[in-house]
Amino acid sequence: MKVAVLGLGEAGGRLADDLTAAGAEVHGYDPVVTPDGSAAEAVAGCDVVLSVNTAAVALAVATSVRAALRPDAVYADLNTSAPALKRELAELLSSARFVDVALLGPVPARGLATPALASGSGAEAFAALVGPLGMPIEVVSPVAGDAARRKLLRSVFMKGVAAATVESLEAAEAAGEAEWLRPQLDAVLGARLVDRLLDGSRRHAVRRIEEMEAAAELLRELDVEPSVADAAAEVLRRIAE
Repeated sequence: MKVAVLGLGEAGGRLADDLTAAGAEVHGYDPVVTPDGSAAEAVAGCDVVLSVNTAAVALAVATSVRAALRPDAVYADLNTSAPALKRELAELLSSARFVDVALLGPVPARGLATPALASGSGAEAFAALVGPLGMPIEVVSPVAGDAARRKLLRSVFMKGVAAATVESLEAAEAAGEAEWLRPQLDAVLGARLVDRLLDGSRRHAVRRIEEMEAAAELLRELDVEPSVADAAAEVLRRIAE
């Protein structure tokens, strides 16, 4: 099976390595890592295309490869974004089989074993092709955006807990109580999870701002006041600055 990975950062690079180890023929493109190639060249003739970039460039990336996709290719957008953007991507790539993929865990740590939700016209095909290579995939529905919606609902909790952890420890450091508070948090959440929440918030603040802004937008559409989502986005903005 030929797979193209568009975006070779921490997540995309790990997925590319794992797919290669699982026996797939992997073609990668990233403007920084492989500047001499092109996204269109990478996807030509591929069975599956994984877009692992950011929501901000997801539409531009899809537009750049649309003409080069095989008619039966499965195009999987793995970026965390609003359901509306996933639907826009599905419409843009209507000549291929589009799948909205929501990853439920840290890809750099878990790689291809990261659990995923999938929705869209190509969801079943994506599960059939990529699932046997090692990715646990739950097909949500044939409607693009449904997987993204579930991911964002989960993100309100996960990124809210992360923001509370960051803010609590910042306050403890300012009060000279960090050595007392950190074991308290470890006792409730576990030291590994606390480390993950802190490290992930700092390393991926910019991307997670987009995620929480999309989550807040979704909540408003559902007539739910996004108090936690907005607060988490604000903490991430402070970290990014």
